[in-house]
Amino acid sequence: MEYINPVYQGYFADPFVWQYEGVYYAIGTGAAEAEGAVDDINSNKKSRVFPLLRSFDFVNWHFVDNALLRPDPALGNNFWAPEVAYHNGQFYLYYSVGHEDKNHQLRVATCDSPLGPYQDIGEPLVDPNFCSFAIDPHPFRDDDGQWYLFYARDFLDTEDGVRVGTALVVDRLQSMTRLAGEEKVVLRAQSDWQRFLANRLMYGEIYDWHTLEGPCVRKHEGKYYCFYSGGRWETENYGVDYGVADNVMGPYSDAGNETGPRVLKSVPNFVRGPGHNSIVVGPNGHTEYIVYHAWTQNMDMRQICLDKLIWTPQGPRCQGPTWTRQTIT
Repeated sequence: MEYINPVYQGYFADPFVWQYEGVYYAIGTGAAEAEGAVDDINSNKKSRVFPLLRSFDFVNWHFVDNALLRPDPALGNNFWAPEVAYHNGQFYLYYSVGHEDKNHQLRVATCDSPLGPYQDIGEPLVDPNFCSFAIDPHPFRDDDGQWYLFYARDFLDTEDGVRVGTALVVDRLQSMTRLAGEEKVVLRAQSDWQRFLANRLMYGEIYDWHTLEGPCVRKHEGKYYCFYSGGRWETENYGVDYGVADNVMGPYSDAGNETGPRVLKSVPNFVRGPGHNSIVVGPNGHTEYIVYHAWTQNMDMRQICLDKLIWTPQGPRCQGPTWTRQTIT
């Protein structure tokens, strides 16, 4: 089978792909979710949020429906970066909702079918009074069956040479809908390529703002690799890098990335802003693929792409981003 990126022509950002009973599913941030226009979807029935795709061969993707029954509109109009976990016969949809790029909170919805509709459980995962901005939840199940939630949140301190901005943390899930409250820092920005914006007004102050977001964790040969997207998507520096740890709760190190992201990065004139990846095993049962989004050349939408993940002695790398014909093994 062959494909050319993007593998689906519609707007589909922050793609999360999983396989269930031999079928591939993808959920992501659609145009309405990104633009805060979810009121406009399905006006003839209760609003549903987050486009859901299905594929029987990993190459041909088709829209099925929107997955999430919209929760209380007071929570906000911008819905970002959904991911789905399956546990004990139930599907759990983790996501963030907020007002534009402010006051995002992490939430979870449930359903007994991968296709939805998912119903929000009615309370946030992280107390918004304690953490006023949390996005990009990523559920991860360790080999012993314990689940963890990785996500991104804002930090304003600069101790030990770290930079102000959005960065990555992890907490243990007591249940699929409740965090243990044992949050640990996974990675903070330390390099210039991770700068999102100089002189950014945030929390009433001006900051040189850095961004690490979109965590995605893979265990490989006993080590934990936390992939993430860093920097600003419009620049050539933006892309996917990773930190590695011996323990799921850390400490993680992304040493070696000082000059830029090592897994995926923009290719001038061909691929712009590849990022926010998930990882899934392909149809042959062992080849791993990075699923990510990239911007169209005129930057009017993000689309879903996929390329092979390669494990090298130096760490994980991607055979991409590609824009020419590829073969699924």
